[in-house]
Amino acid sequence: MEKENTTVVTEFVFTGLICQPQWKIPLFLFFFVIYLVTVLGNFSLIGLIWKDPHLHIPMYLCLGNLAFVDTWLSSTVTPNMLLNLLDKNKLISFSECMIQFFSFVVSATTECFVLAVMAYDRYVAICKPLLYPVIMTNKLCTQLLVLSFVGGFIHAVIHESFLFRLAFCKLNKIYHFYCDVIPLLKISCTDPSLNYLMLFIFSGSIQVFSIMTILISYTFVLFTILTTKSEKGMRKAFSTCGAHLLSVSLYYGPLLFMYVHPASSQADDQDMILSLFYTVIIPVLNPIIYSLRNKQVIGSLKKILKRNV
Repeated sequence: MEKENTTVVTEFVFTGLICQPQWKIPLFLFFFVIYLVTVLGNFSLIGLIWKDPHLHIPMYLCLGNLAFVDTWLSSTVTPNMLLNLLDKNKLISFSECMIQFFSFVVSATTECFVLAVMAYDRYVAICKPLLYPVIMTNKLCTQLLVLSFVGGFIHAVIHESFLFRLAFCKLNKIYHFYCDVIPLLKISCTDPSLNYLMLFIFSGSIQVFSIMTILISYTFVLFTILTTKSEKGMRKAFSTCGAHLLSVSLYYGPLLFMYVHPASSQADDQDMILSLFYTVIIPVLNPIIYSLRNKQVIGSLKKILKRNV
């Protein structure tokens, strides 16, 4: 009888970014500009790599896919966040929430794998330069990138499947600005212990695997750089690897912090700020980080601009 009288939640309400009413318009404009720059910057980078045959090598194939995934991740979260800044209701239907969550997990997980592939590419390029064209072929790079997307899709299917076993019958307020797994588990009226276990096993394994791949790759890279006698080669290696390490640190820093502190209302606010950082800010920084100090990208851009002027 108790189950029959339970009201099933059909829509959720976001708390969103909590701010004073006078800040809503400035925040909307700020994040709208960031989103426009994200889309234009990343798609410009993809277009540049696509148009220049000299950039059709593993390093830039990885970079193009990272730009695509960044745009996907930002587009999953930012447009809805912008609408909620102006909308008083901040409503999202159950089905829309599940679609957003699925898209978020696919893009965020794929980015973890793509960053690991990029680290492996730099390891082969710097530690085994003579064998690089043989080992890291475009075919192998494409296969690794396809596996990255497949891994992201499978990871999303697993968590989405376990979310559908939960019932949402009392609370419908999500303490976040998008549908993420932990805020959803907190408001479920079903015991979410199994979901937390799956989150720990799969998300934890993916993060450990990708971080270890990056750390091991760059440990070998560092040793190789320190033993090299060429000052020019050392500068070039530090330049390309430095950009990647900066991107990795900015992306994984917030992710790791979110899963190590205890749950509390203050922790919810911290999670929201950290989520804002890696879903909205990181995607706009990556094309800047990878392009400004990359002579090949700048050179290709100059060539295309000269042709069109």
